[in-house]
Amino acid sequence: MKFLTIMIGLAVSLTAPLNAASLPASGNLKFDVIRKGKDIGDHSFKFNGSANAFSVKVTTNIVAKIPLIQIIAYSFQHSSVEMWRNGKLQKLTSTTNDDGTPNQLNSGPSLNLPASLWNVDIVRRKKLLNTIDGKIMSVRAADLGSEMVPTKRGKIQARHYRISGELKRDLWYDANDALVRVSFKADDGSTVTYVRK
Repeated sequence: MKFLTIMIGLAVSLTAPLNAASLPASGNLKFDVIRKGKDIGDHSFKFNGSANAFSVKVTTNIVAKIPLIQIIAYSFQHSSVEMWRNGKLQKLTSTTNDDGTPNQLNSGPSLNLPASLWNVDIVRRKKLLNTIDGKIMSVRAADLGSEMVPTKRGKIQARHYRISGELKRDLWYDANDALVRVSFKADDGSTVTYVRK
């Protein structure tokens, strides 16, 4: 009976709407994008509205240059807006320029959470919505425990999760379930890290 109760609880958690507590109280999350020890751009989230009806604007601007000659080796610009109501995604629009390759997305309601990373609930899902092209990605997450994580304002305690599958990211969330840090391998094998300001 106890096993059945646990399984029912797990099923409910996997289908439950967004946990509104994961919205940051400040209304903003801002990150420096670091590669090979250099700041190559910015990544930010801006939240508007209340827990029952809100929007999230995600902006990324990355420019990696070749040292010495300062020629742009890679650039990435992304802007998206998520519209949420009663804990469910109603709409997602995005515009992306991935090193000269454009992409636009206009998606309606979805039961899959977008892979915009700000929402800690993604670590409990098996499917995520790609915010660039709208494809559904199969993922799994491992809880790697609590760690002290450096930010621009000093170290803070955060929970470390590793997402694998069709999306590979290391993610850290603080005690309020706000995103603290992101790390992943770029196509050239270098490590890219989002460090919270």
